[in-house]
Amino acid sequence: MALYNRIDKKLLKERLAEDTTPRTTVSFYKYVEILNPEEYRDHLYAEWESIGCLGRIYIANEGINAQMSVPSNHWEAFVAHIKNDPHIGDVPFKIAVEDDGKSFFKLKIKVRKKIVADGLDDSSFNPWNTGNHLIAIEFNEALENGAIVVDMRNHYESEVGHFKGAILPDADTFRDELKMVETMLEGKQSEKILMYCTGGIRCEKASAYFKHLGFKDVNQLQGGIIEYAHQVEQQGLESKYIGKNFVFDERLGERITDDVIAECHQCGKPCDNHTNCLNEDCHLLFIQCDDCKKRYEGCCSDDCIEIIHLPIEEQKERRKGKDRAKIRNVFKKGRVEDKILKK
Repeated sequence: MALYNRIDKKLLKERLAEDTTPRTTVSFYKYVEILNPEEYRDHLYAEWESIGCLGRIYIANEGINAQMSVPSNHWEAFVAHIKNDPHIGDVPFKIAVEDDGKSFFKLKIKVRKKIVADGLDDSSFNPWNTGNHLIAIEFNEALENGAIVVDMRNHYESEVGHFKGAILPDADTFRDELKMVETMLEGKQSEKILMYCTGGIRCEKASAYFKHLGFKDVNQLQGGIIEYAHQVEQQGLESKYIGKNFVFDERLGERITDDVIAECHQCGKPCDNHTNCLNEDCHLLFIQCDDCKKRYEGCCSDDCIEIIHLPIEEQKERRKGKDRAKIRNVFKKGRVEDKILKK
């Protein structure tokens, strides 16, 4: 059987849009030694493709990081496979807070050097010596008692949702953010530090790194924002997190509270709906309200509107030679060169 998807992305998205199969979006990660990531990758692809799983999974010698969409009628088979896997048999699942079954349109499993690009030299510290894991009620109590809370996500994630009073680094990548936070927390080694991210994986590495730097009381939100939202609902707690939780799949976000704390990047109206510019050569990630979506036809600018109306072959010719996968194109309000959204 083929161990890679060969079907065009556009066709796959069309199929998914028409598919009525109930699905469950789940994420999980585990830092665990994997001696042969390539062989393990092929094994997982064969197992998961056979039951219709979709998603994005990264595997490295240091472990696995997975975000997946599993057909609900095969959920038990999927769980059974995980439990019988010697590497990840005990891994905890994070089930999506909001799920329309359209989170992923294909199965992609890649072998990488690291399961999260952090830029750290793991041989220089103990990555297994992580911070204390706090459940929702403990995290809330620590916040109320004045602990320093740090958002370990990128700026476009925290823009649409974050914990009240959190430090929100203006970072493009996790690699950049670690250095920013190190500077921001200078002189606070004796204070109680709380860290959080989407599902917990970035905090695993960040908390260990900051303990290595000499911080005495480092804590992280167990299961990240996803698990926090479930615990808040189940236990009737106050949500100290407001707004949306940005997610790296087709949904681009799941609502945690009704608060809308961001603005449309084109007109300034309250809005927290991320989208990607329809011009494939741009594909800018930005926030766009429904009115602007109609006005700009799903694009970020008048220039991009002109391009999407060109013949398809001419659009392809414009993209020739450009590796869009290696270019991160994200709107950032504070950056002059990114102020391309024209009214």
